[in-house]
Amino acid sequence: MPLVCLGLSHHTAPVEVRERHAFPASRMAESLVALRDYELVREAVMLSTCGRLEIYAELDDYEAGVVQLKRFLRNFRHGDVQLDMSSYLYTLLGTQAVDHLVRVATGLDSMLIGEAEILGQVKDAYIQAQNARSLGKTLHALFREALAAGKEARSRTAIGGESVSVATAAIAFAKQRLGSLAGTTVLVVGAGKMGTLAAKRLRREGCAQLLVANRSHAKARDVVAWLGDGTAVELPGLVDALQQADVVITSTGAAHFILTPGNVAEAMLARPNRPLLAIDIAVPRDVDPDVARIPNVVVADIDQLTDIVDLTLERRREAIPLVEEIITEHAERFARWYGSRAAVPVVSSLVAKAETIRSGEIERLFARCPELTDRERMLITGATLRIVSKLLHNAVVKLRERAGTSDGEAVILAGIVDELFDLRAKIEAGRSE
Repeated sequence: MPLVCLGLSHHTAPVEVRERHAFPASRMAESLVALRDYELVREAVMLSTCGRLEIYAELDDYEAGVVQLKRFLRNFRHGDVQLDMSSYLYTLLGTQAVDHLVRVATGLDSMLIGEAEILGQVKDAYIQAQNARSLGKTLHALFREALAAGKEARSRTAIGGESVSVATAAIAFAKQRLGSLAGTTVLVVGAGKMGTLAAKRLRREGCAQLLVANRSHAKARDVVAWLGDGTAVELPGLVDALQQADVVITSTGAAHFILTPGNVAEAMLARPNRPLLAIDIAVPRDVDPDVARIPNVVVADIDQLTDIVDLTLERRREAIPLVEEIITEHAERFARWYGSRAAVPVVSSLVAKAETIRSGEIERLFARCPELTDRERMLITGATLRIVSKLLHNAVVKLRERAGTSDGEAVILAGIVDELFDLRAKIEAGRSE
């Protein structure tokens, strides 16, 4: 059964494409349940972030299964935009998919190398799949290995050193444009994780006034209370807040534009000669691209931020060789487990058949020799257990050893043992290439 990854990311698709294929968190459980019902999909996990949408799946058949995954993407959410999808998708099979997920979890495949958020996002995807019951033994083992690699990379190397995230990149971009944020008014739209992180960093940058707007006014008030600074703004009052702001950073989970040509133009009428910098770190985007046509307004989206923090990432880049070693170690450990699956049904069947024969013969012996004492029966039973165990030991060890080093050899050897002992076990093999 092939293991695959089908997806698109910041490497293959610009933000305007990624946002059209983003799965909102509120629909992830529903999406996984729907994906689980495709007949060739044995198990599946979906990883959806601002930089990527990826489906990891174990399939009954590679080619037909990938066709079903693509059909799911078209039918479940993207039927109106399927024409532009295929040119941005990549498909990774077997060891490629394994290596890729481990690389993602360690932060080496992120828009910003070593970003802290990705490990939590991989964990969230794993938990969501567990809750939706779309997770089986294979992806459970793979994601646990990837999470372990991510934790090890962050604890043993400097890949996560220095606080660099999309939110901090947005602030670095603003400082590059304005020189300093001291004395400015900054509006943060969105009180989620990224918005809160941006607000926290802005407070340290010395902006004169911090405004936090959110669909839930209570959540905006919570962020302001946690920071001990700023003003919570109700979203219906967005135009008034825009009139005050020098910089606006947006990070909501909305499926529609929050800053539109209409509300931004209305705000700019009250401040025609004062520029506004709008930095959009949301996917799907919060700022309508047409806003950039309004005089004195500059708009930047998430794809424009990646070059801003290059100088601060040098220490992280130095850690890449050691992180690569960690990736290789964990990917190979998963591969050994995955390959060993060919031996499992044969070993189980061989042990079960031997035990059935042993226990049947013991029962017949005891029936013919009723004079045996309890101690004698116990000694005879123990002796037969040891005989069977010693007889099977080498066969079981060799099967497991071959399975851990070569999936192809394991399948051949398992087939020979199956035929010799007439086990009729269901031998399955993972595709590693």
